[in-house]
Amino acid sequence: MGKRVAIVGAGVSGLASIRCCLEEGLEPTCFERSNDIGGLWKFLDHAEEGRASIYQSVFTNSSKEMMCFPDFPYPDDYPNYMHHSKLQEYIKTFAQKKNLLRYIQFETLVSSIKKCPSFLVTGQWEVVSEKDGKQESTIFDAIMICSGHHVYPNLPTDSFPGLHQFQGHYLHSRDYKDPDAFKGKRVLVIGLGNSGSDIAVELSRLATQVVISTRSGSWVMSRVWDNGYPWDMVYVTRFASFLRNALPSFVSDWLYVKKMNTWFKHENFGLMPLNGSLRKEPVFNDELPSRILCGTVSIKPNVKEFTETSAVFEDGTVFEAIDSVIFATGYDYAYPFLDDSIIKSRNNEVTLFKGIFPPLMEKPTLAVIGLVQSLGAAIPTADLQARWAAKVFANSCTLPTTNEMMDDIDEKMGKKLKWFGQSQTLQTDYITYMDELGSFIGAKPNIPWLFLTDPQLALEVYFGPCSPYQFRLMGPGKWDGARNAILTQWDRTVKPTRMRAVGKAQRPQHFYNLLRILSFSVLLLAVWLTFY
Repeated sequence: MGKRVAIVGAGVSGLASIRCCLEEGLEPTCFERSNDIGGLWKFLDHAEEGRASIYQSVFTNSSKEMMCFPDFPYPDDYPNYMHHSKLQEYIKTFAQKKNLLRYIQFETLVSSIKKCPSFLVTGQWEVVSEKDGKQESTIFDAIMICSGHHVYPNLPTDSFPGLHQFQGHYLHSRDYKDPDAFKGKRVLVIGLGNSGSDIAVELSRLATQVVISTRSGSWVMSRVWDNGYPWDMVYVTRFASFLRNALPSFVSDWLYVKKMNTWFKHENFGLMPLNGSLRKEPVFNDELPSRILCGTVSIKPNVKEFTETSAVFEDGTVFEAIDSVIFATGYDYAYPFLDDSIIKSRNNEVTLFKGIFPPLMEKPTLAVIGLVQSLGAAIPTADLQARWAAKVFANSCTLPTTNEMMDDIDEKMGKKLKWFGQSQTLQTDYITYMDELGSFIGAKPNIPWLFLTDPQLALEVYFGPCSPYQFRLMGPGKWDGARNAILTQWDRTVKPTRMRAVGKAQRPQHFYNLLRILSFSVLLLAVWLTFY
């Protein structure tokens, strides 16, 4: 074995990191404070300090073909969108089949990670861990932080005047587990993210009244998209990404807003975002518009102040006799075991090269895995991040200079502000980001070469979903089954829904969609040339 690598956390990012370290001949040791793997997806009926927490009814927002480990497809009969228990089952199977559990120290808390006195020469770290009340100090050659960003709740009580005198009960969404305790209650949910919407919809079946308060609104998407296919297998394609980046911004923005408003008119439901062209992460909820139409959920603007029993909104309306307030206000990122100077922040901006490496480090021996957010799934993103980090640690890849990394961070931040807005500084465009990481390790698909050598595969790679298998198709870490997995991904998508077979299974027609999009683009260009 080679260099010793400490990995903090045994969720999907931690498991990806263990596997990638082993692929590079490194010696990983993973520290997990709980007694099981899975991280966010390991459900408990109560929230534990220092661990991510989910509610009983959570389902995935990414479909199975888009959120697998790139060389480990889900079983054919798995549903496209999985309950957390099903995903946890998959995660455990992956860890067992890849023989990763032997590298994990369970019920072990990492209390401190510090540079060794010889860091300028060796790049080594001292890791202090604690188990059963006993501390142990160990020297490691590199660190991979995989503790996630859904651990420390953001509870902005100071932003709501009068909350201290509110006589009802309030809690953060991380402490919500099921709706039973809210039967017959009047509930205010603050925040229109995925958690807030899920909780509000679930409560609306038992509570007397549910109100969602939102500061800026949000696009709401169904998991079921064009012709009944999973949204991400239709939307997250290389061709669609090319169009979004190649078209003039006013055309791209118009198309985006039009598409987001196809399911229902957000203006009529009080959900319209303040800036609809920003590519902020939409809310995925198949039931919210229906619950609003049925009157069991209402949408209100931001809360101006609380009274003893009520909430006064910025439009002057009042929600009275509130029993409970649930703050679905997201999370703060924090690494209490690490010196703040290592991962610096600027206006909520994580200063990391490609969201992974601290650019000012004298030695590139620390990586943050799984912090970047995009419309793509977490598992393939973490896998590619970990592959690159492991190669950097093994000296088979080198990072740019500090100045080059800082320039790249500043350039990318300008683009992020334009596309996602100030509050979404951890977001990035999925395909662009994955291709950047893939290019560092030689795993980015060579599309022109594929069209010359394997046109059938090239069509599916370029016009079909940008599934994780594409990043194990060629280069280091290549998986021999990647080609077949790409060509059969629609079969695995349709199989669990065709329990009653009627006719031949249908799959998207790439050429039809291409012609439709191109003809529309030509029409827009003609209109633009006519008037300008």
